[in-house]
Amino acid sequence: MSDSTPALRAVEWAARSAYGRLVATLAARTRDVAEAEDALSDAFAAALQQWPTAGVPDHPDAWLLAVARRRLADAARHAAVVNTAAPALEYAATLLRPDATAESPALPDQRAMLLFACAHPAIDQAVHAPLMLQVVLGLDADRIAAAFLVKPSAMAQRLVRAKQKLRDAGIRFALPEASELATRVPTVLDAIYAAFGTAWDAVTGGDSSQIVLADEAIWLAQVVVDALPEQAEALGLLSLMLYCHARRTTRHSADGRYVPLDEQQHDAWDQNAIADAERLLVRAAKLLSPGRYQTEAAIQSLHVARRRGHRVAPDTLLTLYDALWAFAPTIGVAVNRAAVMAQAGQLLEAFAHIDALPADVVRAYQPWWALRAHILAALGRRDEAEVAYDMASGLTESPAVRAFLLARRAALYP
Repeated sequence: MSDSTPALRAVEWAARSAYGRLVATLAARTRDVAEAEDALSDAFAAALQQWPTAGVPDHPDAWLLAVARRRLADAARHAAVVNTAAPALEYAATLLRPDATAESPALPDQRAMLLFACAHPAIDQAVHAPLMLQVVLGLDADRIAAAFLVKPSAMAQRLVRAKQKLRDAGIRFALPEASELATRVPTVLDAIYAAFGTAWDAVTGGDSSQIVLADEAIWLAQVVVDALPEQAEALGLLSLMLYCHARRTTRHSADGRYVPLDEQQHDAWDQNAIADAERLLVRAAKLLSPGRYQTEAAIQSLHVARRRGHRVAPDTLLTLYDALWAFAPTIGVAVNRAAVMAQAGQLLEAFAHIDALPADVVRAYQPWWALRAHILAALGRRDEAEVAYDMASGLTESPAVRAFLLARRAALYP
């Protein structure tokens, strides 16, 4: 009996490395992503059945493409018989041309085109990121639903509707024209960052599923950078995510306690990821096209430099946050800027800064309550700090962060 382990590993690697390329190639003509996914699913099933005994082909992704195309051709022939439709027969013939089934390692990489299709303006913005994760990376609806805190059935319905929209609206699988890049690229980047942010907010010390989701988001950003190497914001986003991901293992202690940035063991950060992030940020800066993600990456770079012992003037961080506010005037930016002020000893100024934010906006924003509690505690206003800690701990979904905040609350009255 043959050892099936190499074959299973080959199937897993093909699913990890080639899924998006294969779906994009299969769906490029018809724009029917669901049909392409079904055909590819059949191809993977065939691989699981045949490779353990027949051996892994020299070019697994090309083998899968050939089998999936045969499945599509069979379906097209069946449709032609049922509907007496000549175009379907013509399509089936194109799928079975020799060049379409040859085991060539040089498959076209159309994943970036698929990303832009998934983030097309005609698709509901709320489903951009989930659609990318499923169509380009092959994540199932249950995993995506768990990441975005949505019922699996609801997420599955959203994804089905989005794929139908891709097909019925005739959305092209193509990179945007130069004139469209300014409006289309940010949509793709925002969706990728939404996926990464969901994983980053939810991850705990041992939550491997969320770490994998963050890895997948980084993979998507790399796809965009490979396709559009002169897009400064794409470089900035990838840099930002690598800076953050480099310290993922230090955000929690061995026993699961939350560890704030200033207390993390910086020598345990992933130095290779930080080096890659820094190179990407330098590449982006040379393009002289500043933006939100580059600015956020620059802020992360300063945090890294500070923890490595380099002196970073608080005014430098404040200047970057002012620039970030110009690109993205969000509640998160305002709270983070106030946190920098508080760290610099400007407690009264920081408190005035966050106290001036609209009450209806901050009422349910957990970081605002956490920072408010820390500032009030530092000012010696313990009763008010206690209330803020209660609110902050009640709004977080992370048990580790909740325990950290409650410990700070308990320390108010030693």
